[in-house]
Amino acid sequence: MAEPQKLFTFEFVCLCCVSFFAFCNMSVFYSFFSYLGRIGIPEEWRGFLLGLEPMSAFALRLAIIPMLHLGNAAGVMLIGLLMTIVALCSYTWAVTIPSLILLRIFHGAAFVLLVSASMALAVHLIPRERSAQGFGILSITALVPYAVMPPVTEALLPYVKNETMIYAGVTVLAVPGIIVLWVLRQRVTALLGDVQASLMRRPSLAELRQNLQHPSVVLILAVNLLLYLIYAMVFFFVKSYFKSIGVGDAGAFFITSTLVMIAVRTLGGPLMDRAGKVKTITWFALFLVPWFLAFGQVRSTLVFTLLAAGYGLCIGIVLPLLNAALFQASPAQLRGLNTNLALFMMDAGFFLSPYVFGMLLAGGWPFASLFYICSGLLALAVCLLVALGRQGIEAPVEALSRVKQ
Repeated sequence: MAEPQKLFTFEFVCLCCVSFFAFCNMSVFYSFFSYLGRIGIPEEWRGFLLGLEPMSAFALRLAIIPMLHLGNAAGVMLIGLLMTIVALCSYTWAVTIPSLILLRIFHGAAFVLLVSASMALAVHLIPRERSAQGFGILSITALVPYAVMPPVTEALLPYVKNETMIYAGVTVLAVPGIIVLWVLRQRVTALLGDVQASLMRRPSLAELRQNLQHPSVVLILAVNLLLYLIYAMVFFFVKSYFKSIGVGDAGAFFITSTLVMIAVRTLGGPLMDRAGKVKTITWFALFLVPWFLAFGQVRSTLVFTLLAAGYGLCIGIVLPLLNAALFQASPAQLRGLNTNLALFMMDAGFFLSPYVFGMLLAGGWPFASLFYICSGLLALAVCLLVALGRQGIEAPVEALSRVKQ
């Protein structure tokens, strides 16, 4: 399987379709907390059950990703898709705490199999010189469901018994997903004849050790963790912050920032690929330092809207470029592994951020202090990016080839 020359191949478009379904299946659970209350789940269990699915993904991803490679990625995606269908249809009968615990763990396992395997395949379908655009488009397939599914669900709820009917109904989107994935699997299988043997097997322990000793890979993963801690803080706490100061609209903030992210990633992909990746990431991360300081101070709805647009611009550029930088820093046989390690950092950020910042709020810290802490974390990320720029991001191909020998 030669290095891809085009981005918009049939295989890449198929992968985007499957990714869209994967995130439709997650975004429809935006009201799961209130649903649990309506079926009589005690309040002290609702947050745990809500977080159990992403927590399961966080716990399982690290065990799964070393086993994924080009040879088995499409098959694992199909398994994850079928498991997701079973999970979505099972919410209609899972109405007790024990059954919901088991179901949320199973659902988390299905999601992590589907997404991790799709990333292991995606890195072999994206041309190296268009990596920022490729990852940007894949991220759009994850963003759009969160903009589309909540209003669609709200429109349908008056006509169904409860949310579980919507969850089961989402499986309709899996039917074309299964067909597309079956075709994709057949086409990938046909392309595997001339693939390097190293792409068709699990990485060896020596390769894994060498990979994690490469400074560029470690620095990029560390920056990923810091940025997702900050991104998750905004996601989980902006609404409460606006409520505490009596100004601003969290819905308008997220709509504005998300639309800017989508626009930047749709229109700016070619420009991001031509730009110096580490330098561009550094400048936009640096721009976010005063952004967070300002966010903790202002009280104007108009200024908050402008800040939302600036946030969407910076995050819309920084996260795809980080994936592209990691792509370039990784040898071909470890691109899937490292991309999934970046997703593990995302899991860690969304798992740790609400816990850490929630504890600070419970300890009496004001909301504004969370934004100041994020400024400090961003400053640390900028320092790591400066070190990364001096280190360079070329893949350690020679070192890994020596390990194999």
